[in-house]
This record gives sequence, structure tokens and C-alpha cells, in this order.
Amino acid sequence: MKQIFDQFLQFLQRGITEIFRFVHLVWNWSIDQITKIMQVPWEHWPLWKQILLIIVVAAVAYALFIAARQLWEAAVGVLTAFASFLAALVVTLPTILVAGIIALAGLWIINNFNPASLGALTLQSSSTGSSSDSGNRQSGATTGQGRRETTGSRQ
Repeated sequence: MKQIFDQFLQFLQRGITEIFRFVHLVWNWSIDQITKIMQVPWEHWPLWKQILLIIVVAAVAYALFIAARQLWEAAVGVLTAFASFLAALVVTLPTILVAGIIALAGLWIINNFNPASLGALTLQSSSTGSSSDSGNRQSGATTGQGRRETTGSRQ
């Protein structure tokens, strides 16, 4: 399973790398073309070529405006997603804290709890008894004493 997961991650990494390489290629080529348009010697051209150049420059500017707007919207989306992620981290803090406390308490119980000590606590509390229980023993309630003796003799 780990090998499949590693292969999948490598596939994603290669795919993302190739996408960025292609984007870089397109951006560089487009920037070169836009730079060439700005460097043409348009002053000596006839009027119709200058008008055509202005139309081309306007179309390029419009396309760049569209691209800038799309990038801006994507950046806002990324920022919104990041802020939502941070908010989710903050909102889940109490739940994560409770999970940590449960884990700490569970480990403490596992490391320090001895069920055999419960039996000793029960026997100690019944042998010392409370004042009302000792009053019953002094009045001679034989049924309670018989049970205690029987319970005591079994151990």
C-alpha cells in the first residue's frame, strides 16, 4: 500500500512540475512576443499599419487585463481558503485539546490503576465501617455479622 501511495505522490509531483514548466514556457513566449510588438519601428509606417498596431496593442492589453483579473480572483480564492483553513484550525482546538486530555487520562489510568487495589479498598472500608454500621454490630445483629464472617472466611 505504501508503494502505491509513493508512486501516486511521484505521479502528482511530476504532473505538477510539467504543468508549471508548460506555464513558464507559455508566459516566456508571450512576454517575448509582447516585447517585440513594443519595439517595432511604427513611426515610419503608413497610417493603416499604425491603426492596426493600435488595435493589436489594445487586444493584447485587454487579454492581459483578463489574465490579471483571473489571477486576482484566484489569489483571493487562495487567501480565502487559507483563512478558512486557519479558522478551522482554531475552531477545532477545543476538540483536539479534549482528545489530548482523554489520551493523557487514559495513559495515566493504564499506568497507575491497579484493579486489585479496589478489593483492598472495599475490605478496608467494610472492616472499619461507619458509625451507623458499628452501632448495628454492637446491637447484636447476627445476620450482618454472619455474612461478614462468611465473607471474611472465604478470603
